[in-house]
Amino acid sequence: MARTARIFIENACNHIITRGNQKKDIFIDESDFEKYAMLLHKYKLKYGCLIYGYCFMLNHIHLVLESPLGLKAMSRFMHCLNQSYAMSFNAKYEKVGHLWQNRYKNFVVLKDSYLYNLITYIEYNPVRAGIVASPGDYAWSSYRARVLGSTSIILDKFGCGDTSGMRNESVLG
Repeated sequence: MARTARIFIENACNHIITRGNQKKDIFIDESDFEKYAMLLHKYKLKYGCLIYGYCFMLNHIHLVLESPLGLKAMSRFMHCLNQSYAMSFNAKYEKVGHLWQNRYKNFVVLKDSYLYNLITYIEYNPVRAGIVASPGDYAWSSYRARVLGSTSIILDKFGCGDTSGMRNESVLG
């Protein structure tokens, strides 16, 4: 059965989700998160992708990104990012085989108020999972940089606005 073509709209964002194979953890210790963040930074620069929101959970990752260079650049970005991390993970933990469950999912998101709600929703994943009481307590999401003003080499300014000003937390009521 052929794979369905990815939908890509110019000047829109993509909500990317990639999950560990069989829903297993893809981050075992703190250095794994650091490695993924470093690779994310490296490949976003190489392929010109802009990251507006993110959250690294133990067994899956959410990214909100824009690819001004098009679908091919976004696809190469995700391929290199996921392949590099999987090779590093498998070598570190002496594993073989697939780290990722299927190919990454992407959903087109227009740059409107839904985008702000989506990013907030993603950043609240650790709260909903019971890992932390507040999104600011979780080190591996964009919340600290976007809302609290911490420095991040991953997060980009949003279009003509600024994601650090996105304080809309209406998703949770």
